[in-house]
Amino acid sequence: MVRHISKLFLVLFFSVSVSAQVPVITEVEKDPVGVYIEDDDVEVSDDDPIILLDLLTDSVSGNYSAKEEPVVRPFNFLPVGQLPDIAFMPVVFDGLVDIDTMRIDNPEPFLHNDISAFDWLTSTGRQMRQYRRIKQEYMLRNMDYVKLNVNTLPKPPTKYRPEVDPSKVQLANTQVIVDKSAATTNAGPLDVKLRNWLHTFNSSLQFSQAFISPNWYQGGNNTVNFLGNMIWNVKLNQNLHPGYLVESNIAYKVGITSAPQDTEHDYLISEDLFQFNGTLGMQAFEHWYYSMNGMFKTQFFNNYPANSTTKKAAFLSPGELNLGIGMTYNYVDPKKKFRLDASISPLSYNLKICTNPGVNETSFGIKEGRHSVSEIGSNAEVKVNWNIMWNISYVSRFFVFTNYEYIMGDWENTINLSINRYLSTQLYLHLRYDSSKPSPTNSNWGKWQLKEILSFGLQYQFKTA
Repeated sequence: MVRHISKLFLVLFFSVSVSAQVPVITEVEKDPVGVYIEDDDVEVSDDDPIILLDLLTDSVSGNYSAKEEPVVRPFNFLPVGQLPDIAFMPVVFDGLVDIDTMRIDNPEPFLHNDISAFDWLTSTGRQMRQYRRIKQEYMLRNMDYVKLNVNTLPKPPTKYRPEVDPSKVQLANTQVIVDKSAATTNAGPLDVKLRNWLHTFNSSLQFSQAFISPNWYQGGNNTVNFLGNMIWNVKLNQNLHPGYLVESNIAYKVGITSAPQDTEHDYLISEDLFQFNGTLGMQAFEHWYYSMNGMFKTQFFNNYPANSTTKKAAFLSPGELNLGIGMTYNYVDPKKKFRLDASISPLSYNLKICTNPGVNETSFGIKEGRHSVSEIGSNAEVKVNWNIMWNISYVSRFFVFTNYEYIMGDWENTINLSINRYLSTQLYLHLRYDSSKPSPTNSNWGKWQLKEILSFGLQYQFKTA
């Protein structure tokens, strides 16, 4: 009993000495016969060197004696390190391991290395052994408190980057992969500004050009074609005002073509259309609104036939206004790639005007000598916006009006292929039907009319939706 108490006392004394970094024990060179230990506080005689060794170890065998003068070298102990932060987190059971014991007769894990650059490795290993020993003893003695198992833990949470989506009044999370060592938790507050009105602006400028020398063997003419297109859309944010549907759309398209063979004009207007569309609605039930829609369109430039000075069209000649009252169906898919607006107006008012005296008003359905005509009837309108791919979009508008004596309809289709942010190719198709117009004698189209434009050039767009 006394023997074991003496061992415990010496072990405690040795541990305190290590913590205080006081070199207590000195090491001597060994020979094949025995080991001699010399200490400032403990004296061991030549006759009984085994006493101290027996205190330091459970059992020591062999004969030890001092044959030569010992070479004394003081031990230089490493400072006592702190436990890792993980030691203070909830305990997770990951299995039982055989932890290396640290014998008191082998102080090497507590000592500086001969190469001091590797001391951190020795110190880290010592700290991890201490942590594993404390963790394992805690789990064995307090099994009821170990609630987590490494084999049943859920997957670590995925990191996302928050992005403000004003149209949905919420944050859209985009998954990102980051370096875990660089992750921080100091995220500041997000400045989210709610927008009542959402804007979309899209403009494009397409052109083509051809130069032919006068002696070109096939002949031909120099030409320059220019097409400009602008669309500005403003709508009420339905996420903030779900009971209302308010939207306006202003579009202008102009095309200019050089006319080297025209004896009267240097250029001709191939396209000139200003159009405004507006919708006001109050929700009736899901996706359906009681609504009033309006449309106005005209052109800005004078338009002439080739080799003629007779005006074919001009500003407010014609001008067309249409107002309708009915219901509108509004649908936007969850991914906001497809949008459909369909309006039915059983009661509709249509006004046509011709204010330029040089334009023949009868070509627009207005009686000769008058400047306007008013009609009551019904109309229907369908608008589609479809982002087919990230760089391909399709926009369509179908409008039809009837006063129950004739039918007039427009179907406009635009396919836009974006090469990059600033370059695009655009295909525009406009099909029109007007039963009030007489069929031309020199054409097989009858009452149908078609305009097609394929262009390539610059584009610019921005949106807050």
